[in-house]
Amino acid sequence: MPADPLVGRRILVAACGSIAAVKLPQLVSSLVQHGAQVRCVLSPRAEHFVSPLALASLSRQPCNLEAHQWDPCQPRPLHIALAEWAELVVVAPLSATTLARLAHGLADTLLSSTILASRAPLLAAPAMNTAMWDAPAVRANWQALCHWPRLLPMVPTRGLLACDSRGIGRLPDPELLLQGVRAALTTGGVTDLQGLRILCSAGPTWEFLDSVRCLTNPSSGRMGVAMALMACLRGAAVQLVHGPLSNVPASWLDPLDTCSVVSATEMGAELAHRLPHVHGLVMAAAVADHSPGVTNAMKWPKDALPNPLPLQGTPDLAADLAARMRGDQWVLGFAAEHELDRARALEKLRRKGLDWIVLNPIGLAGRGFGNRPNGGVLLRADGEEQGLACQDKITMAGAIWSALAGEVHRFQRSGPRPNLT
Repeated sequence: MPADPLVGRRILVAACGSIAAVKLPQLVSSLVQHGAQVRCVLSPRAEHFVSPLALASLSRQPCNLEAHQWDPCQPRPLHIALAEWAELVVVAPLSATTLARLAHGLADTLLSSTILASRAPLLAAPAMNTAMWDAPAVRANWQALCHWPRLLPMVPTRGLLACDSRGIGRLPDPELLLQGVRAALTTGGVTDLQGLRILCSAGPTWEFLDSVRCLTNPSSGRMGVAMALMACLRGAAVQLVHGPLSNVPASWLDPLDTCSVVSATEMGAELAHRLPHVHGLVMAAAVADHSPGVTNAMKWPKDALPNPLPLQGTPDLAADLAARMRGDQWVLGFAAEHELDRARALEKLRRKGLDWIVLNPIGLAGRGFGNRPNGGVLLRADGEEQGLACQDKITMAGAIWSALAGEVHRFQRSGPRPNLT
């Protein structure tokens, strides 16, 4: 397995005066565990919420405070040294006060002067009370900041706030921030999928025989959700239709417009309803191939189960949806095969009317359904391919989007898709 993309990267984590700063140690610890070099800087108010000693211990580096700004023992200004060291700056939580400083170019603290002096990509994650977030002045400052080049914005999530109200204002979960860091490092802070509306499917479907038994498969949905999340973090407006999920962090769903379904029929209906309004479709769901030919609303006694059990095929959702698509809409499919059978994957691509297909060799140990790592080959209709090394599915999703980012913006299919009607 290749090295984690975070390994060796220099990340400056900055925290402002918000109760959400208590989440910072978990993010710093995760970054270090993934091999990143981390340094921290705290605003004066942030020191009230999070221990500089804890951050120094977790990062294995001194925690930089306001009092260190003009240390006579240092040969260079601290804010310049930190700004030049960082490959990525993460400001989380970003308070309304520091947001105003950045939007108006005020370099009156170590934290704000460091960010203003840095040419590295910036990941900005605000956290504050809902009313503050909705205040016109704060929104104007946020819009000004979002015009910065190489900025990856991570807006607050909805939930219970420290003030006991419920609404938008929570700092994204550290696990979600970690994936934002991956996206920012991959693209250099450029939201290269901005302007796209993308529809994704994920997870298995359950085809019920009775109230407790069903036909399904061991798909966790992690690959499909990873594709949706990475597209969202890179600027796309993403809708996710998913079956029952497992082994997927709940925070990965927070920034997505989601719809939960159970059966193949339900998934097909939800995808078809959304399809006319998007630029492209990612069919990563592992739709069950068959459903029971007979069903019962209540549990069948064991000795009354149909034997043999009659089966009927489920709709080929990828092919059905592709046949409905316009020439300026694209579709990416996934093919789970026991081995790297390129010929079979290309046959599926052409028969179903797909534009690209990811071939997953699920027969190889540690890959595919139910596993965190995955790998395979990205294939185009002309047989051109790009290898996808065995890696965590979230990293693989980033690699797929990097390979396709230039094509999905200017897509126009050269020929008609197969007509299955």
